[in-house]
Amino acid sequence: MELPPKVKNILLLDSEGKRVAVKYYSDDWPTNSAKEAFEKSVFTKTQKTNARTEVEVTALENNIVVYKLMQDLHFFVTGGEEENELILASVLEGLFDAVTLLLRGNVDKREALDNLDLIFLCFDEIIDGGIVLETDANVIAGKAGINSTDPNAPLSEQVP
Repeated sequence: MELPPKVKNILLLDSEGKRVAVKYYSDDWPTNSAKEAFEKSVFTKTQKTNARTEVEVTALENNIVVYKLMQDLHFFVTGGEEENELILASVLEGLFDAVTLLLRGNVDKREALDNLDLIFLCFDEIIDGGIVLETDANVIAGKAGINSTDPNAPLSEQVP
């Protein structure tokens, strides 16, 4: 039986590699210092790339890391080396697009910090215990709490 795809962590770091929002689903990094060291490694390895239009992929410490940059935010999704990078990329795109919808296109560190609750809700809608639940940005953003007079209205027509 094939196991469902698993995500080890979702990282949202700023342009200096500092945490904005992170969530770990794996015991690969048992301590906070191990987590911070991994985040620093990921940031250092990817900071010289230009992943602003397409999702980029890299290997790090027996993991596959997919990432994308937006202004002063760096989005990362990590899976084991056996995971399908296309699935990890779809998780990243779902997160990225849902956050873009929820922040109404103002995807930067300040907006993210002002809306951390929505970002963590996105994490929870996408991943449960490392298992991928959802990758459709409209579904994720809708469940993460966009207010609407008509909950069935398309996301583009919903108002705060």
